[in-house]
Amino acid sequence: MPRWKPDAVERLQTAALELFDEQGFERTTVAEIVQRAGLTQRTFFNHFADKREVLFGLSAELQQEIIGEIAAGDDALPPLDAVVRALEVVADKMLENRRAVVTRRYAVIAANPELQERELSKNAALTEAIAAVLHARCGDPETAFLAAGAAMLAQQAAFRKWTRPGETRTLRDLLPDALHSLRTTVNQAPVDPPLPP
Repeated sequence: MPRWKPDAVERLQTAALELFDEQGFERTTVAEIVQRAGLTQRTFFNHFADKREVLFGLSAELQQEIIGEIAAGDDALPPLDAVVRALEVVADKMLENRRAVVTRRYAVIAANPELQERELSKNAALTEAIAAVLHARCGDPETAFLAAGAAMLAQQAAFRKWTRPGETRTLRDLLPDALHSLRTTVNQAPVDPPLPP
């Protein structure tokens, strides 16, 4: 068996998702993943710290791309719009051609509370990173925090639709709809007066 294959990551992810579908995340071992992929455990651990990271390995790259797009974006855009534009660009660049794999990944995570917790943690880290780059752009930490959180809510709503069976619209197409729904919801909410200091 060759020690190195140029498509090792993709083969490991495909094998893992197949096994997670067939027998569940908990019952799948790294040994089974590498056997299915035709690779070695050493190759697996060169790319992933554990079997959970097969599902989350793309997170760091996505975060880097999103932050880069926000930082390079038009300073005239309001913070929320700047984040959504970055999410749209990165969705086209990194997710759309992986839709089937990302949808399978989402289903595995949705079926496992431990993985859901990890997904929430990754999303929280991304929200904090977005807030930091927005703060650098606009100078107001509260605006940055709120815009980052709102954009991530819109992204999650769009992502849920995007991963539904039969959905054919792109994630880029779904993001503006989710943002519109969020803005409509916020505009309908009654505004309480601020609490006294």
